[in-house]
Amino acid sequence: MSKLRILHCLETVGSGGVEQRRLTLARRLDATRYEQALVCTQAIGGLPPQFADAGCPIHEVGVFRGIHDRGPYRRALDIVRQYRPHIIHGAVYEGVALAAVAGRLGQVPIIIGEETSDPANRRWTGHLLYRLLCGMTHHMVGVSPAVRDYLINKIHVQASKVRLINNGVAEAPPADAEQIRSIREALGLAPEHFVIGTVGRLFDSHKRVSDLIRALPILHKPCPGAHLLIVGSGPDEEMLRQLATELGVANCVHFAGYQSSPQAYYEVMDVFALASASEAFGLVLVEAMYASLPVVATLVGGIPTIVSEGETGLLVEPGQPQALAEALLKLHQSYDLRDEMGQKGRARALAEFGAERYVGEVDQLYQSLASKRIAP
Repeated sequence: MSKLRILHCLETVGSGGVEQRRLTLARRLDATRYEQALVCTQAIGGLPPQFADAGCPIHEVGVFRGIHDRGPYRRALDIVRQYRPHIIHGAVYEGVALAAVAGRLGQVPIIIGEETSDPANRRWTGHLLYRLLCGMTHHMVGVSPAVRDYLINKIHVQASKVRLINNGVAEAPPADAEQIRSIREALGLAPEHFVIGTVGRLFDSHKRVSDLIRALPILHKPCPGAHLLIVGSGPDEEMLRQLATELGVANCVHFAGYQSSPQAYYEVMDVFALASASEAFGLVLVEAMYASLPVVATLVGGIPTIVSEGETGLLVEPGQPQALAEALLKLHQSYDLRDEMGQKGRARALAEFGAERYVGEVDQLYQSLASKRIAP
């Protein structure tokens, strides 16, 4: 066989971390050994052209219009029959469903599902359906130890069928000084301000940026120069703006919107904070650690496997603005502690969460399964 044909399956290709990881595979898997394509329900924003540039065409099959909508499955099956992949690899709930159903009906030799979310709030019906989908795959990937444990212990996927592949993030080149200065000036951030930053989609039931806003008035008593920089967009932005106004901190909360390349914004921050209620991995944590930022984050999902408590950051229970404020104040009070945690965090990110390691482990999985299930 000259090349392994890989068909990735996702829900939406937008701006999220799962799409970024597929793009990393499209760019970095050896093109002399792999041919790649992608199926999704819809492709929006700036990432789809980047997939095309990487030689990975995208096929849209339409958004699911309900639990009984068979249209996307039929169209995905048509693509499977045309492309004839050796491996179909689904990620995110709907992506795993597309891969499992179209892969089985299309007789794809290897079907891989990848759990990329923290399913802490999934209903029992969701767990049951996901267990059935996992039963249709040949192999499952968990992106963090917490996710692997969910697959094995919660929905009882056979342990030998589950592979842990921690997510990996490519390090972005540093921003130039003029770009950083321009951002600070546009946001009205002075050198003496203590800038707490967060990056992510503004879905507050998940990311809980509201807890960071609520922590700000508590933090202002001992640290009046604290400012919150929010990089991202989403349906809850207006609610978050209103909350900042109600709490009297609107002049200290800065909404930078979605940034396709947020590196310069990390370099404006003094501390990175992630207040998520659930998080399978937390790719933005690795991006922040690359920027030598100390981290304050919640003790949920895969976060403790990335942030080493007391070494690269501080972890608090979710839904606790007071605890967030206390951890942020501890870092504000010691530049040496911030610097030490930031340097250790960068070293940890480079050693354990790099893109090359991630791509290498996916490559090993593909080759291992192909050697067992595909005739030469």
